Amino acid sequence: MSGDAASGQTDQTDHTVDLPDHDVTDLGLASEGKRRIEWAEREMPVLRLIRERFERERPLEGLRVSACLHVTTETANLMRTLKAGGAEVVLSASNPLSTKDDVAAALVAEYGIGTFARRGEDRDTYYAHLNAIADTRPQVTMDDGCDLVSMLHKERPDQVGEVLAGTEETTTGVIRLKAMAADG
Repeated sequence: MSGDAASGQTDQTDHTVDLPDHDVTDLGLASEGKRRIEWAEREMPVLRLIRERFERERPLEGLRVSACLHVTTETANLMRTLKAGGAEVVLSASNPLSTKDDVAAALVAEYGIGTFARRGEDRDTYYAHLNAIADTRPQVTMDDGCDLVSMLHKERPDQVGEVLAGTEETTTGVIRLKAMAADG
């Protein structure tokens, strides 16, 4: 998406690593993000137990999951859990004002999760990020406000049949889904 960071080959620390596709503000923030994600993990013991089980059993092996959610430490731990279960996970920000740039950087650099999120991103960047996660042809969508699902239905109807399941976090998103269903 942007310069060397999007190529997935450099991490701004003078050494080459394999990184997933991404567009984040500064990969140099990754260590701080990792510290905060690990702190949040200690406050989420049930999710940690699920992740440990998923690491052993890999119940989501090969499943493509695209999530448009708030990029926070809590969401980061959910994404880590899905990946531990074998899912191919990508994340974009559902709200540019709630995005934690250090968390986004850590998801990419520390956990190998494709992340498209920048605090304060403009409208065009927001939709470019939605398209980036839709490009993975998700089988499961995780949405906050129904922007991802709405975009799939309006702009990528050929992909809708590939979606097996989805989640919606907000009442507003559920209202949008019901309106879409009523419209056919």
